[in-house]
Amino acid sequence: MTEGSTRTVQCAVLKREAPGLVRPVYPGELGVRIWREVSQEGWQRWVAHQTMLINEYRLVPIEPKARQFLEAEMQKFLFGEGASRPEGYVPPS
Repeated sequence: MTEGSTRTVQCAVLKREAPGLVRPVYPGELGVRIWREVSQEGWQRWVAHQTMLINEYRLVPIEPKARQFLEAEMQKFLFGEGASRPEGYVPPS
């Protein structure tokens, strides 16, 4: 890759090729998988979804149970069948 070129990935979220993340955004093996298989846009979609989950469920991300829940939801959103929205959630207009 030349300086200034953008790395592309086959994004698991968008289901198409797109600019990849500049650096790993999550620790461990899962972070490596995200870096290899999720685009910048796909990651931003997850961040927005995660913010909605934190707000709707009033999660405290430093609590272990909340972190486990968010990691499971992240894996579903990025690589699985997609994450669901909380029951009764109405997006802001």
